[in-house]
Amino acid sequence: MMLTPTVVTEFDSQAPEDTKTATFGLGCFWGPDAAFGAVDGVVRTRVGYAGGTKSDPSYDVLGDHTEVVQIEYDPEQLSFSDLLERAFSEHNPYQQPQKRQYQNIVFTETAVQHDQLLMVLNESDFNRDRIETRFESLDRFYLAEAYHQKFNLRGKRWITDVFTEAGYDDKAVRESPAAAKLNAHVAGHDGSAPFIDQSYDPQSRR
Repeated sequence: MMLTPTVVTEFDSQAPEDTKTATFGLGCFWGPDAAFGAVDGVVRTRVGYAGGTKSDPSYDVLGDHTEVVQIEYDPEQLSFSDLLERAFSEHNPYQQPQKRQYQNIVFTETAVQHDQLLMVLNESDFNRDRIETRFESLDRFYLAEAYHQKFNLRGKRWITDVFTEAGYDDKAVRESPAAAKLNAHVAGHDGSAPFIDQSYDPQSRR
């Protein structure tokens, strides 16, 4: 299916409304933003900052916050436990970067998420005494700047022009389920969407 403004808007209009969120710090947020966007059941992704005490952090003045990805998902298709397993596969839980900006943190937002985290850890083969990944309750998530959102799409005119023609501004692209899938695709992740053609190398198309 050819990528057109109509295809994008129709795909986005069909996104489920009853969603939940999960937030993880897994190093530079561009990578996990793309990786989670490819997962079936993930509706949209956004990147930002969390885990610190500074009010209104920015990329230039981050304070003690960490780069994070926030995943909005359909609980009818995915569970928080599923996303936890993916998060652990995306990093080495026995290593922690010294720079706080890129540290590994699993945030929980509810008591249910906390219980699911304990269940996943208890059922895993991890040596709990060696785990360096931090586990924290999410106090607040701060959105990162527009130029960090869907970073892999930047420079891909065959995609960005379609969103422009559809009337999307920066916020709309950030929140677009189609943009999440395309951001994952051009980063090399396999995903399913009617407008994604798996037969060509996305890195070869500009």
